[in-house]
Amino acid sequence: MHLVDKLEKNGILEKNEFIELLACEDAETIRYLKERAVKVRKEKYGEDVYIRGLIEISNFCKNDCFYCGIRKSNEKCDRYRLNKDEILHCCRIGYPLGFRTFVLQGGEDNHYSDNVLCDIIKTIKTEFPDCAVTLSLGERTKESYQKLFDAGADRYLLRHETANEKHYSKLHPQKMSYKNRFECLENLKSIGFQTGCGLMVGSPYQTIENIAEDLIYIAEFKPHMVGVGPFIPHSDTPFRNESAGSVELTCRILSIIRLMLPNVLLPSTTALGSLEEGGREKGILCGANVVMPNLSPENVRDKYALYNNKLSSGAEAAESLELLKKSINNIGYKIVTSRGDVKI
Repeated sequence: MHLVDKLEKNGILEKNEFIELLACEDAETIRYLKERAVKVRKEKYGEDVYIRGLIEISNFCKNDCFYCGIRKSNEKCDRYRLNKDEILHCCRIGYPLGFRTFVLQGGEDNHYSDNVLCDIIKTIKTEFPDCAVTLSLGERTKESYQKLFDAGADRYLLRHETANEKHYSKLHPQKMSYKNRFECLENLKSIGFQTGCGLMVGSPYQTIENIAEDLIYIAEFKPHMVGVGPFIPHSDTPFRNESAGSVELTCRILSIIRLMLPNVLLPSTTALGSLEEGGREKGILCGANVVMPNLSPENVRDKYALYNNKLSSGAEAAESLELLKKSINNIGYKIVTSRGDVKI
């Protein structure tokens, strides 16, 4: 338990200490870690859970990441992209439901030039001035990020995936650059975005040592958001036969990150709920404070398949917000209508 106390006090551990905590099988220590994470989360955010309206704008992608169902080489992927009117329609559905953050997420689709995106962002911010716009659209130039920020985008989520260069090379084709991924994150933060990084738990070839390196990177980078979810294989990728990541380890990492960065915005991801019934609620009970129901048009939700068996209906869907509110209330928390900015 001394490692939990040390982490809460200092916000970081030595690599070997992170490894010890990640590998720990002592039930008391695991319980204490979760308990401290929840206490810190409640000190900062009370029982509030922020909702983000997720709009998956395109499943075209120029990249060929080995783990991803919308990778360029997947010829079975039924491609789509949303136009400006369709994206705005999603926002108009979400706003009266209480959404005050819209997340535009997609593959790295060259159709969405700076001009196209800036027009969409400006229109959303004009029509919904009390809302935040979060982007999760991959690697772009610093100049591009600056234009998107100047157009009114507030946040940008770019998972670093792994802080180990050798591991990165096993998950991505050779032409993708580990160095560029981290430069993009530095650029986003320097421009002024509320910046998010993150990792897949249990991705192929990942070791506990790799996760410890991720945690050290996150502690030092100090992002505003961290996206952490379990790896889930997709049947049309080179990793189709790999095992899924662990819900329990993912939740432990959520608790560790909450103690490292008490103010961080920490989603309990769709992947957690896809892998285990009640997984999303389990994440909230381990220190997460954000959920991201799906606002995408119903006819495209199944097409944005980064992994198999993704939840896109029920409490994961924005239309079923009452279901989500009930499930969150049942574990002692409450959905709030708020932009949900970082509480520094």
